[in-house]
Amino acid sequence: MQDSKITNWTAADDAMVEHAIRRGATRRELLQLLLAGGVALSAGGAILGRAGQALAATPVKGGNMKAAGFSASTADTLDPAKASLSTDYVRCCAFYNRLTFIDKSGVPQMELAESIESADAKVWTVKLRKGVTFHSGKTLTSADVIYSLKRHLDPAVGSKVNALAKQMTGFKAVDDLTVEITLANPNADLPTILGMHHFMILADGTTDFTKANGTGAFVCEVFEPGVRSIATRNKNYWKGEGAHLDSFEFFAIADDTARVNAVISGDVQLGAAVNPRATRLAESQPNVKLSKTTSGNYTNLNMRLDMSPGDKAGFIEGVKYLLNREMIQKSALRGLAEVANDQPVSPANFYYNAELKPKAFDPDKAKSLFQKAGLLGQSIPVVASDAANSSIDMAMILQQAGEKIGMKFDVQRVPSDGYWSNYWLKAPMHFGNINPRPTPDILFSLLYASDAPWNESQFKSEKFDKMLHEARGMLDQGKRKEIYGDMQAMIANEAGTAIPVWLSNVDVISSKLQGLEANPLGGMMGYAFAEYVWLEA
Repeated sequence: MQDSKITNWTAADDAMVEHAIRRGATRRELLQLLLAGGVALSAGGAILGRAGQALAATPVKGGNMKAAGFSASTADTLDPAKASLSTDYVRCCAFYNRLTFIDKSGVPQMELAESIESADAKVWTVKLRKGVTFHSGKTLTSADVIYSLKRHLDPAVGSKVNALAKQMTGFKAVDDLTVEITLANPNADLPTILGMHHFMILADGTTDFTKANGTGAFVCEVFEPGVRSIATRNKNYWKGEGAHLDSFEFFAIADDTARVNAVISGDVQLGAAVNPRATRLAESQPNVKLSKTTSGNYTNLNMRLDMSPGDKAGFIEGVKYLLNREMIQKSALRGLAEVANDQPVSPANFYYNAELKPKAFDPDKAKSLFQKAGLLGQSIPVVASDAANSSIDMAMILQQAGEKIGMKFDVQRVPSDGYWSNYWLKAPMHFGNINPRPTPDILFSLLYASDAPWNESQFKSEKFDKMLHEARGMLDQGKRKEIYGDMQAMIANEAGTAIPVWLSNVDVISSKLQGLEANPLGGMMGYAFAEYVWLEA
């Protein structure tokens, strides 16, 4: 009975159907093709479904993509050392390469490095790939790597990862394609650290960042800080066939609803980091879909320990008891979050301290602590902005809880533009938004060490610093996990940073956009999406 089987149908015939779909054949034409091949209608649907899936998984060359991030500033930069916003990371990932690349499982893979090896975790040998060229035509050598890494040590550069880079105390060009890096103390995480966005490799002597001369998949055609960038595919890219897209334009749309509408209308193919309220608009649209990942991103409330009210004993602890984490998770974030315990190492990390429980919502205890601090009834300014994801919702929930116990939080909503340069790290009580980092050492070094460049609450502890250095060189993973667990507890109980939830990053994308995957370095595929995605024809 012909309706129960496919007659002499082969893989080559599947390929023929895929080719017809690419050429724009209608469903009727495809069914006629199948019937001509002796395929029953009932089986034809399965073949078309299989061909459609194969087609979706096969990258398509060409196309011009537009993507909208959520923040921009006149301080936008093409200098990887100074990168601090997602817009910076996206551009750096497109124009440059790193020695390693952190894959979706969090494991460092070789990129510009062919290998990175060490016998003692202190002296590392990096062998570079042959035949890699910069956009200028210059060939990659050891001198470029040494220059790029040493820049982070120069105070005049103002590197955001100076604290991390300081452990690199020696650099030696063994030959044109071999570099020896010596650390002050052993650190088994070096291959992972070198996969961070800031450690992109520049051409030796680079000082001009009006454009980007990197080895990356795209060439910078236009860069207007705070406005936009336009990139075209690097035809001489060292990685195989290179990027799939011919070009991509990147800019910011600060308003979440406007970002979603831009995807729905087809003006852009990706709207990054949309807040949960705005996702409702996208969920019913047939031409868009949601890309959801929970990789360790969080919005935190920072209370500086060196300023009032954070310097009053009991105030910070009171705020942590007054944060209704479940309400933030379920109401403000529509379930797109996991309750957190006031420290930055996410549950997805091997070193996460699962025994450290989040502080319960306890208004009475909070009230008692505020009274102890002598602040009950006073008006406390809280700076929030759409620049820090969902911070306004969190601030309003805190304000409402405070009103019920006689504590007044004055929520001061400020514009996204200029938030990171004017308020973050500066206001006595304000919000931050931290992108995922692959190791506890990186998180602690950037955010909580006494000399951390982004020490949001000015937390300083000699004991913490000593533990950080001790754990860094340990090869005993069990002991290292124990130390990192104690450090997480110190942050939760002593630092002025309240981290109520882990955010699920939601990017709204066109149904035509393919190839986007989760990555532990953050949304938009760890900000490296441009090299890997493609647009269906």
